[in-house]
Amino acid sequence: MSEKGFHSFSKKQLTVLSWWHEDSPFCGYDGIICDGAVRSGKTTCMSISFVLWAFYRFDDADFALCGKTIASLRRNIVSSLIPEIKKLGFEVDYKISRSVIEVSKGKRKNRFHLFGGRDESSAALIQGMTLSGVLLDEVALMPRSFVEQALARCSPEGAKFWFNCNPENPLHWFYEEWIKKAKSKNCLYLHFLMKDNPSLSEKVIRRYEKLYSGTFFERFVLGKWVATQGLVYPEAASGKYTRMPPKENADRYCISCDYGTVNPFSLGLWARHGSSWFREEEYYFSSRREGRQQTDEEYYEKLCNLAKNHKIEAVIVDPSAASFIECIRRHGKFRVIPAKNDVTYGIHCVSEALRDGRIFISPVCKDTLREFSLYRWEEGTAKDIPKKENDHAMDDIRYFAATFLSKENDGFFALAQSRG
Repeated sequence: MSEKGFHSFSKKQLTVLSWWHEDSPFCGYDGIICDGAVRSGKTTCMSISFVLWAFYRFDDADFALCGKTIASLRRNIVSSLIPEIKKLGFEVDYKISRSVIEVSKGKRKNRFHLFGGRDESSAALIQGMTLSGVLLDEVALMPRSFVEQALARCSPEGAKFWFNCNPENPLHWFYEEWIKKAKSKNCLYLHFLMKDNPSLSEKVIRRYEKLYSGTFFERFVLGKWVATQGLVYPEAASGKYTRMPPKENADRYCISCDYGTVNPFSLGLWARHGSSWFREEEYYFSSRREGRQQTDEEYYEKLCNLAKNHKIEAVIVDPSAASFIECIRRHGKFRVIPAKNDVTYGIHCVSEALRDGRIFISPVCKDTLREFSLYRWEEGTAKDIPKKENDHAMDDIRYFAATFLSKENDGFFALAQSRG
């Protein structure tokens, strides 16, 4: 649960650990919903309580532990759950190949199946099972079809639902259908803040508060379900991260690319000076603005011109640009890597790198600075989606941050997205 372990619990954590017990005033609820800030101490408390409840109520039964993916489930829950329930006297047999954890104590044994609710097709994975309870971690990141299929599997008498998530858009289906209707669904709703995790010091809380701004501060620090609005990178648009690169030579170089034929084509040359990367130069071509299109070979020539005589570690390219990726590979001069293209994750990576002083933009990159001042969130939607306009340099920067820069400092980005 924390670096300090399970030495003390807040009132809300104790409620999560005991709400199902017959002595609790909340035992009549059919489920529990915990949402709120990151690192607020809800996730591990909930998973331990889930196992304790299962053994209090059932024997030789099947349960489901569900996450966005099996990998995230193992990271967020399983890795901390197993050692903690062993300390409580349970025997654990984790059958990794079958994604099932068999837990026993005395003569009782129950099975906890692991499922990933990545997309709409995931609902088929859980279909047909009979479950005595289900815990849905990161439920707001799962498709509704998967969640509803998992709940439909809970037919035995006494089965209960366990939900856990960080806030998303207030038009999100889970907020509308479960959090706002918790009372009518007969679910106990608990909203967590960082102060509800007694293992976090004031210093650590201040550190997390500095990681976020705008909408993401309201969500991940204040625990609010708020909509994204306005500029995606407001501080970058103000010129806060515009800076001339140092005069001395950089020690590393990389190029990022967003490919376009009808849409603009954007290249950025990145140079590392100390612990910071500077977008030193760019090449930006708009066929609409220029009144003509260019071929892959012409774009490759511009790539070589931008690279000059620098030793380029990698060219990070829009993953949909198959023909241009093949063109670069065919010439054999540069190592090319298809970019990670998760938009939300990429925007988080760019935001954190800017705020941490690991990305700066040279004033010569005029089109990048122009796009920073225009790149806005789509409003009135249930998902966090930036408008598909003025986004080409924004995309190539996102590719660089999510694919290349994040590998330099995996710990930082794990921290930026950590759960609790």
